Amino acid sequence: MSTPVQGSRLLTPQLLTPERFAPYGDVILPAEDGDVYKPGKDADLDLSQGRPRFYIMTLHSRGLSFDRITRHRQTTQCLGSLEGKVWYLAVAEPKDLEDPEAVPDLETLQAFYIPGDRALKLHRGTWHAGPYFKEESVSFYNLELADTNATDHQTCVLSSRFGLSFEMAAFAG
Repeated sequence: MSTPVQGSRLLTPQLLTPERFAPYGDVILPAEDGDVYKPGKDADLDLSQGRPRFYIMTLHSRGLSFDRITRHRQTTQCLGSLEGKVWYLAVAEPKDLEDPEAVPDLETLQAFYIPGDRALKLHRGTWHAGPYFKEESVSFYNLELADTNATDHQTCVLSSRFGLSFEMAAFAG
């Protein structure tokens, strides 16, 4: 059943830090060459359900508003911008991973501002909208499974399900 759009909510982005992002995934910060894997500091990947795919995607600006959010229940996903470009991502906590009809908990919805010196890994099942940015276009590297876009792409249309759309405010620093 479809619900008419009742309103738009403004999200105030937080700076992406490991502590703030922990419920949704891991932050990947620059490290010295030769460092060994450190649980809790490095991205904890789960690519066990298929063949990994690492690629560069070029996206064109869609503003900072959205009315749908997606999750991948079978894999983690890593994203980062090229050329040091800043970007935004809205996320909601992963819950009910085995339920293909689950919807995001909007109480956990948070927007993040991501400086170009860091990347992120989304936990398996983290709901996400974006990447969004102010530039005309930005290229991103993306690590997920080879068939994620075809077989593991659960989307919730927030305007239909909750009667809401969202807009991210510009990061104020």
